[in-house]
Amino acid sequence: MVVPDNLSKAIEIVQQAIEYDEAQKYVDACQEYLNALEYFMLALKYERNDQFRILIRTKINEYLGRAETLRRHLKTAGHKGAVNTGDESTSGDVDQDSETTKLRAGLLDAILTEAPNVKWDDIAGLEGAKASLKEAVILPLKFPGLFTGMRKPWKGILLYGPPGTGKSYLAKAVATEAQSTFFSMSSSDLVSKWQGDSEKLIKHLFQLAREKKPSIIFIDEVDSLTGSRGEGESEAARRIKTEFLVQMDGVGRDDTGVLVIGATNIPWHIDPSIRRRFEKRIHIPLPGPAARRRMFQLHVGSTPNELVPGDHKVLSEKTNGYSGADISVVVRDALMQPIRKFISATHFRPIQEPDSDTGLKWTPCSPGHPEAVEKSWTELTADEIREPSLVFSDFLKSLESVRPTVAEADIQQHEAWTAEFGNDGA
Repeated sequence: MVVPDNLSKAIEIVQQAIEYDEAQKYVDACQEYLNALEYFMLALKYERNDQFRILIRTKINEYLGRAETLRRHLKTAGHKGAVNTGDESTSGDVDQDSETTKLRAGLLDAILTEAPNVKWDDIAGLEGAKASLKEAVILPLKFPGLFTGMRKPWKGILLYGPPGTGKSYLAKAVATEAQSTFFSMSSSDLVSKWQGDSEKLIKHLFQLAREKKPSIIFIDEVDSLTGSRGEGESEAARRIKTEFLVQMDGVGRDDTGVLVIGATNIPWHIDPSIRRRFEKRIHIPLPGPAARRRMFQLHVGSTPNELVPGDHKVLSEKTNGYSGADISVVVRDALMQPIRKFISATHFRPIQEPDSDTGLKWTPCSPGHPEAVEKSWTELTADEIREPSLVFSDFLKSLESVRPTVAEADIQQHEAWTAEFGNDGA
């Protein structure tokens, strides 16, 4: 396995660093700590056990802190002439390496080491968006020979649309289907309170992506990083935007095999120069009737129910204007309706399940049922209960309280922007 090898190497190097440290050979110690950190970060990337990941991350912070302490000591000692570091450039290199290692440690944690297990078939509708993503991601990886000469794969894709329509879910499907390094970032991951660090984070993100290509950089809420220029814009925001533009252009670098996917709910707030870098701009609209029907089927899944195919059709007709996230909430609320019946019931009736070895089970019923027994749910054990099946009326009751979250004005604004700048992904 890769992890033990990297971890063993990291431990071996850090032991050497500690020996140098104890011998007061601080320049050598600092450099060895930084070398060890590279292997610790590789081990972190491939480790899947959460407890081990926490332990490795703790060691990274511990040895990085010691390296920075030594660097500050060397700087101060060199300035005062108390310690001869041997080479002024060495201290500068250590300073640079320490900073780079710290920034990369945070970025490596954004690499998905396990696929989210979301398949294309798990996404209802959005056939246009799925086709575009397959064209941009899967085809170049599987058939690189098709993309030669003037035919090149897309470098930037923008997914935009109202909240809850499946933009992030599409990105998860890409991460599952694409055999490539997947960086999952949000705007908060790339914005630092320290001046200048945000630009460095963006630069190191793209450098890492090039080193580990084929790779995909997914940035959620990309509008927070790349908003339109204005008089009230800060100098820091301008620098972030400039660095993002430089990295997406890839001037003087080989960006083959690096794809940037951005997601936003407000594409009209993205700066025009950034918008141009996203060559494919795909509108992720509210689901249509067929997609809504499929969503109800997917979300109910294997839950015991008494629904018939016609029920799904009626539900899809009653949820016009609902987003995928809204429908998910409707189903979750409907799934709770049998539990609510169970808790509020005053009478239960016994049932004998053929495959049960635990004897009778009790299910809620009306007081007028011939076998009704007055009971409270608190009088029953977990082995004695059988929750009622999910029925069509449970969904109708949930629809009375769960309303759509996307306003008509938002839909019209997205459609207008699509007509001017985008492509429909339905």
